[in-house]
Amino acid sequence: MADIKPPFTEESARKKVKAAQDLWNTQDPARVSVAYTPDTVWRNRDTFIKGTDAVRDFLTKKWQKEKSYRLRKELFAFTENRIAVQFWYEYQDSTDGMKWKRCYGLEDWTFDYETGKMRKRQMSGNDIVLGPNGNGEGRWFVDGIKVEEATITEEHW
Repeated sequence: MADIKPPFTEESARKKVKAAQDLWNTQDPARVSVAYTPDTVWRNRDTFIKGTDAVRDFLTKKWQKEKSYRLRKELFAFTENRIAVQFWYEYQDSTDGMKWKRCYGLEDWTFDYETGKMRKRQMSGNDIVLGPNGNGEGRWFVDGIKVEEATITEEHW
């Protein structure tokens, strides 16, 4: 992911977004955390994080809670060294009886010119329960469907 560096064009911004999507779908905190600068600053919902060690710890806890995690990111807007992303992900909540949930949200990213790594990430997201009592009815990212192939209709954009 770091090999795609600012200044961004529409094509390179889209590639950066899909590289991030693929990286996050590995659910490997060690691999994901190296895509950020050592002094990266995050806001993830109501959590504030600084540095790649804190990112790795945060992601470890995240994916202990969020099982069967599948994420899709789409480019929303970009400038020379910033990208805005719309995302959706589905997961089973291990702290809530393994109910299926979907998170809708937006992210604001700022990148280091030299390294191509992310210096700042701000995430806002909201979760909904999928199906009666979280049984997963209505999931998009079901087994056998690539996240890119799932149809996300306009009312969810």
